Amino acid sequence: MFLPNTSEVEVSTFLLIGIPGLEHMRGWISIPICLMYLMAILGNCTILCVIRTELSLHEPMYYFLSMLALSDLGLSCSSIPTMLSIFLFNTMGISADACIAQEFFIHGFTDMESSVLLIMSFDRFVAIRHPLRYSSILTSSRVIQIGLVFAVKSILLVLPLPFTLKRLRYCNKRLLSHSYCLHQDVMKLACSDNKVNFYYGLFVALCVMSDSVFIAVSYVFILKTVLGIASHGERLKALNTCVSHICAVLIFYVPIITLATMHRFAKHKSPLAMILIADAFLLVPPLMNPIVYCVKTRQIRVKVLEKLGLKSK
Repeated sequence: MFLPNTSEVEVSTFLLIGIPGLEHMRGWISIPICLMYLMAILGNCTILCVIRTELSLHEPMYYFLSMLALSDLGLSCSSIPTMLSIFLFNTMGISADACIAQEFFIHGFTDMESSVLLIMSFDRFVAIRHPLRYSSILTSSRVIQIGLVFAVKSILLVLPLPFTLKRLRYCNKRLLSHSYCLHQDVMKLACSDNKVNFYYGLFVALCVMSDSVFIAVSYVFILKTVLGIASHGERLKALNTCVSHICAVLIFYVPIITLATMHRFAKHKSPLAMILIADAFLLVPPLMNPIVYCVKTRQIRVKVLEKLGLKSK
């Protein structure tokens, strides 16, 4: 007669982690996180409001910027409240279903933001390579179609993740290594075979990282086009239109590639470094993208200052 292993207790609740060694400072840590969260919400909502209400900003570049702001809002709202619940209320528990749902939204909005950054690199290439045909190539309807196609792609790409996690059994281990749920983090707690999760999770990660490769290729063509411009002043002007996008790409990809590399390949990784990089991945891009685009894009800066009743210089 077969007897089940009574030492294996099925887990229905996972435990999130704050910052190891700084448990006594959780209240103080919550202050900057809360401020960054509020500033990210305010900044991205401001970008969306200004672009929506100003007819002069109804151009492809700003439509794509709206998509970036929506991705940032989704990324912030799907993850940071969980972080704040840990630091403010010491609420570390999260149900398995809520955790699986959270990782779906986090990975979905991550891929969506990656896709938007790729689209924006193509937008910059078209604007520099074909400035006279820019508006005719990227019409409003075409921009909407591109946005919808990439949004559906992001959803379909991460849709199998929650189902592959749901089929696993979780027993005994339930402590996650971040302040929110990630697919590669949750699957490691399973006591059943997770090979499907590992390989599909790796596939999703490679898809996100492949966007960075295509962005790099886009900038090779942009640089080639710029070097073909005779006027030195025009070259600088063309490159200056790409500065905001380059900053957004670096802000987004540096922490995510570092985190993915440490998760997959690091043998002796520091838990503190992993947590800090993971938190920065969710906190920094939604906070910095509106600031970068307001500072480096004159049209956005002028309209924001006008809304605030100030005059730009």
